Amino acid sequence: MEYITMLHIFNVSFRKNDNLLTLMFRKFVQNNFLLMDIKFNKNEDHNKLLVSDLKHRLAKIKLGGGTKSIEKHHSKGKMTARERIDYLLDAKAKSIEIGAFAGDGMYEEYGGCPSGGVVIKIGYIKGKQCIVVANDATVKAGAWFPITGKKNLRAQEIAIENRLPIIYLVDSAGVFLPMQDEIFPDKEHFGRIFRNNAVMSSVGITQIAAVMGSCVAGGAYLPIMSDEALIVDKTGSIFLAGSYLVKAAIGETIDNETLGGATTHCEISGVTDYKAKDDKDALDTIKNIVDKIGDFDKAGYNRIKASKPKENPEHIYGILPKSRADQYDMNDIIKRLVDNSEFEEYKAGYGQTIITGYARIDGWAVGIVANQRQIVKTKGAKTKPSEMQFGGVIYNDSADKATRFIANCNQKKIPLVFLQDVTGFMVGSKSEHGGIIKDGAKMVNAVSNSVVPKFTIVIGNSYGAGNYAMCGKAYDPRLIVAWPSAELAVMSGNSAAKVLLQIETASLKKKGEKITKEKEEELFNKIKSRYDNQVSPYYAASRIWTDGVIDPLDTRTWISMGIEAANHAPIEKPFNLGVLQV
Repeated sequence: MEYITMLHIFNVSFRKNDNLLTLMFRKFVQNNFLLMDIKFNKNEDHNKLLVSDLKHRLAKIKLGGGTKSIEKHHSKGKMTARERIDYLLDAKAKSIEIGAFAGDGMYEEYGGCPSGGVVIKIGYIKGKQCIVVANDATVKAGAWFPITGKKNLRAQEIAIENRLPIIYLVDSAGVFLPMQDEIFPDKEHFGRIFRNNAVMSSVGITQIAAVMGSCVAGGAYLPIMSDEALIVDKTGSIFLAGSYLVKAAIGETIDNETLGGATTHCEISGVTDYKAKDDKDALDTIKNIVDKIGDFDKAGYNRIKASKPKENPEHIYGILPKSRADQYDMNDIIKRLVDNSEFEEYKAGYGQTIITGYARIDGWAVGIVANQRQIVKTKGAKTKPSEMQFGGVIYNDSADKATRFIANCNQKKIPLVFLQDVTGFMVGSKSEHGGIIKDGAKMVNAVSNSVVPKFTIVIGNSYGAGNYAMCGKAYDPRLIVAWPSAELAVMSGNSAAKVLLQIETASLKKKGEKITKEKEEELFNKIKSRYDNQVSPYYAASRIWTDGVIDPLDTRTWISMGIEAANHAPIEKPFNLGVLQV
């Protein structure tokens, strides 16, 4: 809400009637708007601090293995993973980074694994949208941790879903041996990468690999299973076993360059297609290859000329409450995300704890499904508290409305955007007797079977089954990101701590321990602190439950680039809800 503008209107209205009554009224209005401004400013300060913390964390992560490792990498005549990607992508064009926080806070006993030891970006090469995957050799020589495998598979998943060309910039020592049991043999482990190479090739998704450092053992298959492979002279090498292992296995004495260097593979084995003199030469060659790729069949999502929101997007910082107990109107957020701040609401008066409607984001037509955090009075101003609908909760009617709206968007081929701030489904006899399980199942069914691309933004709470119904990670959003204000968990830290405290105290009492009020408070704070760490958006992002934590002001870019990527892949099956207990 534009408080300053409204205050100005009141001032103008009463300027000509400065009698005692109007002066008193104007003072009342000014004081009330001042109070609202203070709340707005407190929210703004809080959320801007969260964004500042986000930027600080990202700056640290972008150092990879640290300044000394970067210097050592440069001394070999090599660019870092981020430098390679920046050089490859079109200058000044937009890009988004997938999984920047992967591995954050994990593997500390091994020195950590910033960004999972691999950098992934969606951007543009010669104007063509691509996804680029670059091993970060400053982090344990680019070795693969379990999270590295998961992140690489996420990149391939995005390429497969959206038919995006994928570029691999290879510089890796292979599997991190101390954790080989967690990365080597399972379905979603290292070997799945090469299976995906084959699948992508079969459906015509362009894959280009540049070997810019080590490419060892099983990893040697990746560039060869790509459409075209490049190798950098003197610094790039490919072999199933290095010189030391060859000596130990068969007694042959040979150096690595002769065994698997650029000259060997470009002139003798024929394994690679291009020999580059240095990193930039290899990246220039990739640019030239991508420049010749033909156009793709489009899905045909509706787009017109983009317009910026009329309402100031920066006001999001002041609208979003500092306290999770406070209400806010999700419509105020939506108006600052959509073109011209225009939103055509669907069933506005029905099922009001979920907002549904049509809008445009960066010119793209979208259907928005958003949780409403305000308390809704369903029967007029005199509604009893028991008859109110509480914000952030999914009721029978709101689940029913969302299901019908999702079906409409699938019918019209309109991408879906989910704005999550949800505490779960309504409980209690009234909801159970009304069939909340059935209505919730219908909504989950619609989300699961949706064939149009889905994009999820976790704004605030993302608790329990509400996460599922609002298209959490398990429901295949093309992209899912969280704002710094987000929390993802089965329930809030406060609620979970109370439940766990009851279990803990009961267990201690059985052992004969006396639980004082002070001891109980100490246990509660300890449990809550541990749980609060797990609900953090950074905890979720480190495990790739989301694709990242972003500044709210970057939301339009993520959704727009996501829909553009999805437009590469025509819908191949009709929307079908299947069998439902209607």
